[in-house]
Amino acid sequence: MNLDDFRKNAHRLVDWMADYLENIEDYPVKPATKPGEILARLDEKAPTDPEQMDDIFRDFQEIILPGMTHWQHPGFMAYFPANASPPSVLAEMLTATLAAQCMSWQTSPAATELEERVMDWLRDMTGLPPGFHGVIQDSASTSMLVAFLVARERLNEFKTNHSGLDGAGRHCCYASAEVHSSTDKGIRMAGLGSDNLRKIPLDENFSMIPAELDKAIRADIAAGHKPTCVVATLGSTSLSAIDPLRAIGEICRKYRVWLHVDAAWAGSALILPEYRWMINGIGLADSFVFNPHKWLLTQFDCSAFFIRDKAALIRSFEILPEYLKTREGNRVNNYRDWGPGLGRRFRALKLWFVIRSYGITGLQDHVRRHIDMGHALAKQVEKEPDFELLAPNPLALFCFRYHPENISEDLLDSLNERIFEAINDSGEIYLTQTRINGKYAIRLVSGSPWTTRQHIDKAWQIIKDMARKTK
Repeated sequence: MNLDDFRKNAHRLVDWMADYLENIEDYPVKPATKPGEILARLDEKAPTDPEQMDDIFRDFQEIILPGMTHWQHPGFMAYFPANASPPSVLAEMLTATLAAQCMSWQTSPAATELEERVMDWLRDMTGLPPGFHGVIQDSASTSMLVAFLVARERLNEFKTNHSGLDGAGRHCCYASAEVHSSTDKGIRMAGLGSDNLRKIPLDENFSMIPAELDKAIRADIAAGHKPTCVVATLGSTSLSAIDPLRAIGEICRKYRVWLHVDAAWAGSALILPEYRWMINGIGLADSFVFNPHKWLLTQFDCSAFFIRDKAALIRSFEILPEYLKTREGNRVNNYRDWGPGLGRRFRALKLWFVIRSYGITGLQDHVRRHIDMGHALAKQVEKEPDFELLAPNPLALFCFRYHPENISEDLLDSLNERIFEAINDSGEIYLTQTRINGKYAIRLVSGSPWTTRQHIDKAWQIIKDMARKTK
């Protein structure tokens, strides 16, 4: 493709992108596609000769688009939001055009220094202490792995990266029973073993019980094991539970255990001063993560990871062969040494575009609006005699089930599962499910920039209608 054709096609695609965002509500939020249906329409062999962009784009619209789940749809109320916004999309276009590999300062000085600056912005916007140093990772799962590895290395005086874990003893980690599955995966990937992850019991608000954490750590010390890392959750995946950070932090400080705070979704709410109570005690934490790509209008992927001991992070990951050495040395940040990957995308650009385009007040309005809508809908659910909330809802997520009179508890799960599937099959809204104290629960979370109160009201009407006609 020559540059004249590139220009023509780029204009065409941008027009399509704007039309898509303008008319996104016309699509079913979740397609009715069956497994293998898309695959059957794709050529088994790659083309030998070049194909025209007209043909490629036509197939995109006719084959790919009908099989897409539309995460920006105003009726997308499943999982957690994965926000995009027009400024973020535009920045991604520039990122793709520049095609920079931002592994070090020298390979892209502006990318490195912009990342340093926007991470300082985010730290200040969310009320984190000035002693935290930030870096953009691809996901909270990667950030979790990074925290485990640095905790492991610091505990073992940075020897296990070289000698391995053989003979280093059992390394035990601790988390709420509500913790995200990335904790289990991170423990495995860090070589610590998922059998050494202690799931700490919860209180009536589904938060970690500090006394039980203390008890578990003492038991492992008595058994000759090595307490290595505690994960405190702010906004659990199933139901948005908030762990008591200060009490957990004081226990970690007492036993010299690394404290990682996972606020992947809920962390965006920290830009609201009225939600800073969630990080009461953050000064006791060693690392912290939240995802601007979930609720802060920034294109996936963009995970904001903060760490107090920058030197320990770099010492855990730095490998410096001759071909990576540069004359700037320690005078600059080389973010290749701040995580697992050598290659790095220019993620900071979209974050810079978003923060400047909306300003702190615009981002606050976005987050606050969704919390208010979520609270309002939860109150409506609670008022209905045949519905019930199954957990507290401090933010924009709540869990509920349909519970009509004269139906036994053992039939409620199957009834709610049928309701849930019928709602999603409608294509008008998309929800996800979980279990709370063994009960089948339906999750609803609001976060799309295109979702308004009108869409929330429509969702509630769909839910009521589907529930009351499902047998």
